[in-house]
Amino acid sequence: MSDAVDPTGQDLKRFLEEDPGGPVVMLNLLRFAQGGRPSYEAYARDIRPFLERVGGEVLHVGDCGRSLVAPASHEWDAVLLVRYPSRQAFSQMVADPEYQGITHLRTQALSAAVLQPTTPW
Repeated sequence: MSDAVDPTGQDLKRFLEEDPGGPVVMLNLLRFAQGGRPSYEAYARDIRPFLERVGGEVLHVGDCGRSLVAPASHEWDAVLLVRYPSRQAFSQMVADPEYQGITHLRTQALSAAVLQPTTPW
């Protein structure tokens, strides 16, 4: 069984309840399933209009090298940083039925993921 890669309704509820206000940068750490990278690349291409609708923007996407300091379980294939104007904007995007039509590309692409909100200092 693979690790969870998609947030649940309960995860999103907690995400909104813990909202400190203001913009949020979502840290995505990605571990691809075997042969999953092309599916994730299709997802990354298809998500752009949904990001634009809610005012989100990709800040950085790149491949990960070997960690300098981390246990082996913390090795990731790629990192993605996406800024949203608010947690509500992120939630609005993931609730969009059209967006939900492309999430299978992400789900099938990944064997593990971290999706963590961060706030500016």
